[in-house]
Amino acid sequence: MTPVEIGGLSVIAIVALVYLGMYIPVALGLVSFVSIWIISGKPILAFNFLKVAVGDGVTEYPFATIPLFTVMGLLVSRAGLGTDIYVVLNRAFRAVTGGIGMATVGANAVFAAVTGSSIASASVFTRIAVPEMRKLNYNKRFAVGVVAGSSVLGMIIPPSAMLIIYSFVSEQSVGDMFLAGVVPGLILTAAYIAWIFIAGRIWPSYLGSNINDADNAPLTWFEILDKTVPLVLLILIVLGGIYTGWLTPVEAGAAGALAALIIALARRRLTPRGLWDTALETGHITASILFLIAMASLYSRMLGYAGLPNELDNVLQTYQFGFIEVMIIYVLLMLFLGTILDTASIILIVVPLFITLVESMGMSLVWFGIVTVIGAEIGLLTPPLGISCFVIKTSLNDPEITLKDVFLGALPFAGIMLLVLILLISFPVLSIGILS
Repeated sequence: MTPVEIGGLSVIAIVALVYLGMYIPVALGLVSFVSIWIISGKPILAFNFLKVAVGDGVTEYPFATIPLFTVMGLLVSRAGLGTDIYVVLNRAFRAVTGGIGMATVGANAVFAAVTGSSIASASVFTRIAVPEMRKLNYNKRFAVGVVAGSSVLGMIIPPSAMLIIYSFVSEQSVGDMFLAGVVPGLILTAAYIAWIFIAGRIWPSYLGSNINDADNAPLTWFEILDKTVPLVLLILIVLGGIYTGWLTPVEAGAAGALAALIIALARRRLTPRGLWDTALETGHITASILFLIAMASLYSRMLGYAGLPNELDNVLQTYQFGFIEVMIIYVLLMLFLGTILDTASIILIVVPLFITLVESMGMSLVWFGIVTVIGAEIGLLTPPLGISCFVIKTSLNDPEITLKDVFLGALPFAGIMLLVLILLISFPVLSIGILS
């Protein structure tokens, strides 16, 4: 076999091993190591590649953003800030048909701006929003669907863990990726809210029958300030610090983590045991992500050594595929992989294959990252994997809502994500215009 054939088979082997249940970084590392060994015929070269991937990868300074933003998100969740912003927005939209759904989308968007985790958003708002919507006679599929759909905002609105992972795989600035995620995140949020508003008028049965959104009494100004000021301060510290240039992403993560700790302590929501559990969970999450990135670095080096990205570029040029054809192939590949793999796996497997081709076409790798993350995120809402849908079902204490209900409820929001993705591909300025 030629090196290119070995490289191509390695991609198939990784997907197969992950689908069979092997831990993702183990599959990446094992297949990459064996592929280098076979191509070179020298096991020492495979060990050298592994040494470089680990030693020159996770020891870099920007990787400090991972534990810092992770601990900040966990502290924010423990402080109950997600519940607070949901209550405020729920009261603000109480007189609008489907208002509680709009409030859930808005609260998820704000929560994403300080946590960056779709899984955390899905877990938190499943417990908060779904029981409330069920109590107000909303359709069960709409109730779980709006939570599933809006939970993915955590992966595109900065600070996002997936944007951080992509930035390391593609060697792009974390700060630039965060900036580029703002407008697409707002567009997706607005599209969700618009869909709920329109559906409430042309398809009221989709939302539910005998809905009563007007039972909630308005909040006082003191209550509104008490529930919103902490989150606003966190957003200003983290995102404001990055966007103004006063703080690097690492410094912003440290400042945000400290501010989140102070807020949690001031609200008496953090016990010594809770602080210890937060530290342990941060360590577990950080270790797993860094292991992923190290093995992804080995995988990228293996592909480069095999010459697969350049060969892919030559094949596409031979068939005279233009920008549109390449993006159609790329999006379809991500949608397919999204049915069997999680977002991080898709980014780590697909991006190294296409990144050289995208560069040769003169396209921005920052824009490509936004397209990649949104395309991969659609997989969180589609069967059979659909991680967000599984998290929602697991977090629910309602036997009347099945996993089928969650997937069907999330389907319209997956469709909206696809439309937004097409919009961003057609108009790259929407994501990278903010950088100019």
